[in-house]
Amino acid sequence: IRDSINAEYGGLNIKYIGKVGTMFRKFKKCSYCVRTTFQKRAYGLRTFGHVRDEEIQKRIVKIREKKGFICDMDGVVYRGGNILEGIKYFLAWVMKENRKICFLTNSSKYTVQQLQKRFVNMGLNLPENVFYTSAHATAAFLKKQNPASSAYVIGEPALELALKEVGITLSDHDPSYVVFGEKDHYSNASMRLATNLIRRGAKFIVTNGDNWDPVEGDNIEPSCGAWSSVIERATGKSGYFIGKPNPIIMRNAVKNLDLLPKDVAMIGDRMDTDIIGAIEADIHSVLVLSGVESLETMSTRSYFPYLVVDCVGDLVPSDFRRI
Repeated sequence: IRDSINAEYGGLNIKYIGKVGTMFRKFKKCSYCVRTTFQKRAYGLRTFGHVRDEEIQKRIVKIREKKGFICDMDGVVYRGGNILEGIKYFLAWVMKENRKICFLTNSSKYTVQQLQKRFVNMGLNLPENVFYTSAHATAAFLKKQNPASSAYVIGEPALELALKEVGITLSDHDPSYVVFGEKDHYSNASMRLATNLIRRGAKFIVTNGDNWDPVEGDNIEPSCGAWSSVIERATGKSGYFIGKPNPIIMRNAVKNLDLLPKDVAMIGDRMDTDIIGAIEADIHSVLVLSGVESLETMSTRSYFPYLVVDCVGDLVPSDFRRI
């Protein structure tokens, strides 16, 4: 069996250890099993005091029974430019079981075509319709609020395209909204114009409130929430943030899957966006430790995920062998 799996998945180092034949895939940052430390320190134990191992296993089974999954990208699928271990097994299992999947990102910088190309470059061939971004959620929100509105946009072309596709007019002359998203380079001129448009009555919409994003070398860089705070301070007006943890973007992702919230699980690596967003949208949440969070940082929060695993591959049943 081991040889057949290795052949199927390109020579991955898969071993069986223990008398019960527990499946353990030996990778640097992924145990492919729910760790003993997790069983002793995870959400259930912290919330209910004494929780038997059977309760942890029941939760894993419940997540595996979901009809669809919403997955964050950075920290779940890849980190930096490197694909994370376990995602290929997870996708193979999802496809075999005819489950639905949506890759949800707070970023508004990229079109679905660009995201699809990034995945293809990592060896993951998926259709465009599995991707959903904060640009799409922002466009959907404005269309529902005021379909005949106009917007001055600070962001990349992907954000402008999403707005135009739903009929929002782009304008810097008395627009209904100032829409603020990620941008590789913010200019003083655009920030000044946005500030004064808001002072004159334009509503301030921000694609997401992420203050920072992880970059290579365990470093971070300021992100959309941090940059938009400059305009908030200058105008005295608070922006309305569309992306995670706003339940709006979660509900939109569920709607795209054509499922009910009870049939969906959210898989993410950040407590302050993925997990709390899922909780507020009444979706079961799974925290993976392959991204920015650790058991220690998780324990400082006032809320907890439904399940914690080392990586997304841990959700694959141990008896899964091949596509």
